[in-house]
Amino acid sequence: QVQLVESGGGLVQAGGSLRLSCAASGTISTIDAMGWYRQAPGKQRELVAFITKGGSTNYADSVQGRFTISRDNAKKTVFLQMNSLKPEDTAVYYCLQKLAVVGSYPLNNYWGQGTQVTVSS
Repeated sequence: QVQLVESGGGLVQAGGSLRLSCAASGTISTIDAMGWYRQAPGKQRELVAFITKGGSTNYADSVQGRFTISRDNAKKTVFLQMNSLKPEDTAVYYCLQKLAVVGSYPLNNYWGQGTQVTVSS
């Protein structure tokens, strides 16, 4: 059984910062890509940032230069550092880890439970 636990969301004023974390646990044999998505009320879930196993990153245009994704492979954790937050960043943020469990293949996508980020103006 694999579980992804997110932390770090909350309420912040515009211009402030938050750091999200997402730690995986369970009988995991390998982790490939990791990412963060968000979903605002009435909108579809969208990709925020993505990091490959090799460390290459990709960002949505709306967060480029403000958000930074990173990973700690030993701790099976992905982070999202969010700076210069704007009210339009308000959403539920979900982490994703593409991984394989021990004794099984191929890789599958696992999602965190979501954490609310609210940015006040």
